[in-house]
Amino acid sequence: MRFSLLLLALSWILRHAAKRNQAFQKYISNANVNILIKTADGGIARLFNFEKGNISSVSGDCEDFDVALVWKDAKTGFSVMTNKSKDASFNAAAEGNLRVEGMSVYAQWFEDGMKLVM
Repeated sequence: MRFSLLLLALSWILRHAAKRNQAFQKYISNANVNILIKTADGGIARLFNFEKGNISSVSGDCEDFDVALVWKDAKTGFSVMTNKSKDASFNAAAEGNLRVEGMSVYAQWFEDGMKLVM
């Protein structure tokens, strides 16, 4: 439950930043990227669509993504995504708690964008 609420809050934060944060607006202005964040079992999932400066988000697992960040479980995803350490995601991947599917360059793009927002 906490992980799905975190993803919902993230969608609101990103849409808000797309309207109010000039650095983030510029960063996403030419992007056409679908980022899926989900648990390994697919029980919790949210797709973030970046389309030339606009952001939309829908809940649920889907196949139409450029990159998927797949967490071992909801507890791990919540713990790592709320961790202030800049190496938290890297460490989670190294430990096998986070898997990246699709084009990893978009995972890095998303992380760099998040740095502009948070």
